[in-house]
Amino acid sequence: MKPIIYYNDKFLDKAGIFFKIGGIALFPFIILRERYLTKQYEEANKRTVNHETIHFWQTFECLIIPFYLLYFLFYAFYALRYWNIKKGYYSIPFEKEAFYNEYNYDYIKNRKIFSWTKYIFLPAVKRGRNKTLIEI
Repeated sequence: MKPIIYYNDKFLDKAGIFFKIGGIALFPFIILRERYLTKQYEEANKRTVNHETIHFWQTFECLIIPFYLLYFLFYAFYALRYWNIKKGYYSIPFEKEAFYNEYNYDYIKNRKIFSWTKYIFLPAVKRGRNKTLIEI
């Protein structure tokens, strides 16, 4: 099984309520920015597809609806805990697993079921300009 990939800026502009998003996984689809279709963004496209494919498998293993409920509960908890919506987003274990592994293009092949649970207590991270993880 593989995700269905679409490129649609208008949808992502509407979906990014709190901040601009480059892609989103809405099972069974992955929706990405149209710029990722250009040669200039080839590396970013590969990384973002990998990141969103991790979410695809997280969604599948959690039986879809429970994934979205857990995602929202984690997001609400961390956003309120830190009183910061971006830190709340980066603290979600599903996002941490995806960020920690988005440059590991073999990760999906070797990923164990419910691997996201290992990231619950790891620090929130985001990617710096030089591809390194930055703790928030």
